[in-house]
Amino acid sequence: MLRKSFVVALSFLTLAVVGLTGAQAAQTIKLGYGDPPESDQGVYARRFKEVVEQLSEGDIKVELFSGGALGTETEMLQTTRKGTLDMSLVFSGNAVPFVKELGTLTMPYLIKNEYDAVKVTTGELGAFWNETCVKKGGFRILGWVYSNFRHLTNNERPVTSLKDVKGLKIRIPQNKIHMATYRAWGANPVPISWPETFTALQQGVVDGQDNPYIVMYTSKFQEVQKYCTEVHHMYALQFLSVGERSWKKYDQRTRDILTRAGIEAQQYNLLFQVKEASKAKEAMAAAGVQMSNLTDEEEWIRLAKEKVWPNFYDFIGGKEIIDRVEATLAAE
Repeated sequence: MLRKSFVVALSFLTLAVVGLTGAQAAQTIKLGYGDPPESDQGVYARRFKEVVEQLSEGDIKVELFSGGALGTETEMLQTTRKGTLDMSLVFSGNAVPFVKELGTLTMPYLIKNEYDAVKVTTGELGAFWNETCVKKGGFRILGWVYSNFRHLTNNERPVTSLKDVKGLKIRIPQNKIHMATYRAWGANPVPISWPETFTALQQGVVDGQDNPYIVMYTSKFQEVQKYCTEVHHMYALQFLSVGERSWKKYDQRTRDILTRAGIEAQQYNLLFQVKEASKAKEAMAAAGVQMSNLTDEEEWIRLAKEKVWPNFYDFIGGKEIIDRVEATLAAE
């Protein structure tokens, strides 16, 4: 049974449905994403496709390109901004080069649970991220993918305390906050693009990486990693983007359909994540990955907030942004 908090959380996703009438010439929308089809991104993308094609009665077709077939997430977002790719699903951290304010969502230990993740991406804050992306990035957000916390895996040893992570080479995305966080813990972070991550782990270029359970399992990391530790430093938030250049070309009916499909896919993804994350964890354990928990996570939190947060207020556009997020999360 879903926890009561998720019933409340889903209420934030309510959208006033506009009338979808009229006909138009058939068109095709290409949507790229970096993860496998079975991942959270894949689940969101397929649901989005289903809703769009159903609501448009076949007038709009959505073609899906998974596994980084159209480039890295940063590259796909860039081509989305230019209008040469219609849409892309990307991790918020990979969008920071275009909209620095999104770096707020990668601050370690800012988001404490799934309910926080929904609250920070809907309502007034959801509108703030979208308006900022339109103004500064040239793209808008149609929906969010909730992928849960990025847990740590490695091939060297079980990690149960800070002393265990020291010196480990950990693959990270191209994100300065992510890098600073692992350095604060004494690890050696190594930026590697997502399509190259499995090979880097397999060949021992890096010792480990961090990602949500579903992403790791569907990417088959259980085949190249021995140990996994639950760390709650970053809740992975991804979003569906559409470039303003493309958006301005769509008629109102198309915009209404895409907007509604984005939100419906977001709701669908949230329920999928709640039900399936634990199954992915169990499957990894059954495949032989040794699971551990931290005995001193309060110390990980202290180092992150003391050594990372103050150094990145300017990087994310000002301390007032993180203050606004914290105030929203603290409100009843």
